[in-house]
Formats: sequence, structure tokens, C-alpha cells
Amino acid sequence: MCLGVPGKIIEIYEVSGLKMGKIDFGGVTREACLEYVPEAQIGDYTLIHVGFALNLISEEEAKETLQLLNQIVEINEEMVQKD
Repeated sequence: MCLGVPGKIIEIYEVSGLKMGKIDFGGVTREACLEYVPEAQIGDYTLIHVGFALNLISEEEAKETLQLLNQIVEINEEMVQKD
């Protein structure tokens, strides 16, 4: 099983001939390879897995996925507190 995390492309540039981007994950930014999504533009949302953009997604999908991931974190924290 893999976990892809949605993020917003805030910058696009080239490194050693590869299309790269700076991705915003709700205030945390990381670099990711955009070679698999050559049509990506600044402002697009993408699903990132181990530093690679796998596909573009809608803003609605991104926000829904982030909400679900936050719920998982909250449930996990509640379970840890009960132990």
C-alpha cells in the first residue's frame, strides 16, 4: 500500500534536465519531481508519493483527502492517549 499526499504546486523549475516543483502541503513545502505530470502548472494540485507527482487532482479532491488524513491523525492521537 502506498500513501500519496495532495499538495499545491507553488513553483516550477528545472534541475539537471528534470521538471521539478516546490509543493505546498498546508504550510510545509517540499520539492517534488513533476516529470510524470508534464502538463502541471503553478496553482495545480497534485498527488505526491516519495517525492514524485503521480497525477493532477482537483482542489476539491485535495482538500477532501487532507481532511481524511487529518481525521486519521486525530484518531491515532486519541488511541495513544487512551493507552
